[in-house]
Amino acid sequence: MRYLVAVLFTLFFAGSALAGQCPTLVHEIDQQLQSAQLDADAKARIQELRDQGQSLHSQGKHSESVQVLKQAMSELDAAS
Repeated sequence: MRYLVAVLFTLFFAGSALAGQCPTLVHEIDQQLQSAQLDADAKARIQELRDQGQSLHSQGKHSESVQVLKQAMSELDAAS
């Protein structure tokens, strides 16, 4: 019984932790997009991923949002 409570408690707070990470990643992407020298295709792709991550965050799908936003960050790093 204790194990079940511990697992549920951990899962509950893991979602909350991911929820707080999404806006930080969106802000970082926005900051880097302003200063990065990218071609139009790369910028459009990164902006699309950023918008998708923001949308997933708004829907409460925080783990998916973090995954998409991290993909946008890695593409932004690779393109810069």
